[in-house]
Amino acid sequence: MAEKSWLTEFPEMDRSDLISIRKTLDGAYREFSRAYGDSIEAFFDPLLSFLSGFEQLLLNSPWWLVLAVITGLAFAASRSWKLSGAIALSLLAIGYFGMWEDTMRTLSMITVCTVLAIMLGIPIGILMARSDRVQKIFTPILDVMQTMPAFVYLIPVVMLLGIGKIPGLIAVIIYAIPPVIRLTNLGIRLVDKEVLEASTAFGASPMQRLVGVQLPLAMPNIMAGINQTIMMALAMVVIASMIGVKGLGQPVLKSITNQYFTLGLLNGLAIVALAIMFDRVSQAWAKRSQQYREGSHV
Repeated sequence: MAEKSWLTEFPEMDRSDLISIRKTLDGAYREFSRAYGDSIEAFFDPLLSFLSGFEQLLLNSPWWLVLAVITGLAFAASRSWKLSGAIALSLLAIGYFGMWEDTMRTLSMITVCTVLAIMLGIPIGILMARSDRVQKIFTPILDVMQTMPAFVYLIPVVMLLGIGKIPGLIAVIIYAIPPVIRLTNLGIRLVDKEVLEASTAFGASPMQRLVGVQLPLAMPNIMAGINQTIMMALAMVVIASMIGVKGLGQPVLKSITNQYFTLGLLNGLAIVALAIMFDRVSQAWAKRSQQYREGSHV
């Protein structure tokens, strides 16, 4: 009978053993959160202050000034009146439909998340490119980060830090940082070895090769990684709203709960508008800077 059961049903761990393992792991994490949760929260207090301050700056500044600054930054990056005008019209439409404050909250969150992802991701990508051992260590970690369902990130973060902006920020960064790490690593590894040998022959140090040769030549890949990081951060906005992150995600979540089609559609379109704005401006800036570099080498 035992053989028949083994042949027809997949052999499973005894349920009592499985429950025991789950209770042990859950208990250990709860003990960890009780012991170190306050210390970890205190560590992130400066980041919370910066994020809250930046959000209040956008919310309390006159709307026309914020609009002018964003449009000016878009033009400085793209040198395109058409793109800058489209961004200004999109923001005017967002404000006209009553979504200005939520958009500013989302904009502050995405900006801070993107800056932190770049500050953490590019150095990790450089380390991966310079060491095969580091690459072997980080590759499976990045695989897990990219394939793990986004909701799963929220469980340990909320257990450790509770509900609020910092748990949402950490979840967004974990979800969005892999592309910039991977593409920085890839871009540096794709730099022609003959170019590196020539720079070495002219007496360039490893740091000079990195800053003067590898990073500029890898910049198209790095910018593609930054672009994807921004897109993934915006995609995480609605999920982050489940743990108290205010912005465009909360009305979308409310519309799902209460079946408000128009509310969800308008806020969803506002998120799309932000995504297109970030995408077009970052692409235009990357293309223009690449043309400038190519022109300077001619």
